[in-house]
Amino acid sequence: MIVVKAQPGDSSDALIRKFNKKVLAEGILQELKKREFYQKPALLKKLKKAEKKKKQAQRRSY
Repeated sequence: MIVVKAQPGDSSDALIRKFNKKVLAEGILQELKKREFYQKPALLKKLKKAEKKKKQAQRRSY
């Protein structure tokens, strides 16, 4: 859970900016988009395998 406490002198805009930064840092929006639609376990396995292959190819190119 994200908590943003108001400091003396903080405006509501500053609090909203702090909240947005924390949401982005935690990756909550990315997780939400990922879970928006159900994906079959076989598809998830296929995507992980492709991601792993892509990372290995990047490591070899350096």
